[in-house]
Amino acid sequence: MGEGSVKQGWIRSHQSGLAALYRLLDALLIIGTLIVCCNYFGIAVSKDWIIAGLVASVSFAFMAESLNLYRSWRADSYLHMFGITAISWVAVCLLLILISYFSKTGETYSRLVVGCWFVGTLALLSGWRYGFRQILFYLRAHDHNTRSAVVIGVTDAGLRLARDLGGEPHLGIRVKGFYRVPGSESCGQAFGLAGSVPVVGDVEQAVAAAKAGELDLVYIALPMREEPRIAEILQAFADTTATVHVATDLFVNNLLHARFYQVGSTSLLSVYDTPIEGINSWLKRMEDLVLSSIILTLISPLMLAIAVAVKLTSRGPVIFKQHRYGLDGRPIKVWKFRSMTTQDNGNTVVQAKKGDARITPLGAFLRRTSLDELPQFINVLQGRMSIVGPRPHAVAHNEQYRAVVNGYMLRHKVKPGITGWAQVNGWRGETDTVEKMSKRVEHDLQYIRNWSLWLDIRIVWMTLFKGFVGSNAY
Repeated sequence: MGEGSVKQGWIRSHQSGLAALYRLLDALLIIGTLIVCCNYFGIAVSKDWIIAGLVASVSFAFMAESLNLYRSWRADSYLHMFGITAISWVAVCLLLILISYFSKTGETYSRLVVGCWFVGTLALLSGWRYGFRQILFYLRAHDHNTRSAVVIGVTDAGLRLARDLGGEPHLGIRVKGFYRVPGSESCGQAFGLAGSVPVVGDVEQAVAAAKAGELDLVYIALPMREEPRIAEILQAFADTTATVHVATDLFVNNLLHARFYQVGSTSLLSVYDTPIEGINSWLKRMEDLVLSSIILTLISPLMLAIAVAVKLTSRGPVIFKQHRYGLDGRPIKVWKFRSMTTQDNGNTVVQAKKGDARITPLGAFLRRTSLDELPQFINVLQGRMSIVGPRPHAVAHNEQYRAVVNGYMLRHKVKPGITGWAQVNGWRGETDTVEKMSKRVEHDLQYIRNWSLWLDIRIVWMTLFKGFVGSNAY
């Protein structure tokens, strides 16, 4: 039987060959890096070092297998892959440290070699994966290492999925056709909109093709209201070896950090949830405490100078405290250096405009450069705000826009931030139209859906270059 043929009833495993290569290469890298580090520092590679390398290789294989590192990452992000790789290797390092401590063999090993080995191995384990991933992307974009896919249901969601897969050829997923589900098509002109992807049959024919081993991936693209029909189709494909996915419709696409979880025998779907809970909330808080402490230490002379300048150039307090919505819509007081002659903090707050007479000369400079926001690092230490998050708006503006911008209040599922995804993408300053506020909210919700510490670091880095000033900041 040829390499590409599949006997009916056999389990199709495209990943087994690559997974075996991954495991072998990981083991070679772990032991090889240890030997290189020993030689570099002039340490003889004794049996103790070899045992340590073997224990590390076996332990990493076990951890990586437990965390499903050797699965297919075809449609997943590299950051996720790097995170799993790092967690697996760090766990191995901690295990080795514990073993050396309790066995009292720590003196046998050079700390310099061990440190170099730990860091170097992590760099190589993650680095070769990135390089190999780029090679696979190139091959898949040129029709190698591809998977055939079909879509069940000529629906809006199915058409969108086919278009998205066609727009990312590096994934190597080629949609060969649509299969109709009579009575369940949600797109009135679906057959005409399928474009270059043909409608090739109905569900029964799709199941027959899967049983014959002709299909790698099957996407069921029916509206969630068709749950009974979806269940029937899933039951039919249970007698095949195709990998089946359910492509969600617009309803699920609009969820905020959606996740499935179990209560007893009942499966539940969280609709509007926050990604920053549990250990993530601790990590986020640690990030805020460390960064705000460092930044406040560095900018304290500048803040003192600004405070003196505000006091000398206009009447009124140095710090302006405005009521805004914080986490879960709870009111908080946000601090800023006063930049206006008035202190609007009631039911009506007029946004600053270009040439606004209320803005002091010094205040115009502070607002244009975002220096008026510096006291909010104190709010971060207080726990009211984060370094990164959706910018807080005045309560009056919240009440105004929540009625006209869909999903507006969902931005309060995380703490407000000094900088955010919207700001580094150009949506800072005055939001004098519903369209501008909608774009800001759109970016805020994208941030919440995709939150990670890496994204926070990226936003902080981008803020250094283009988050402080803007043409529409008055």
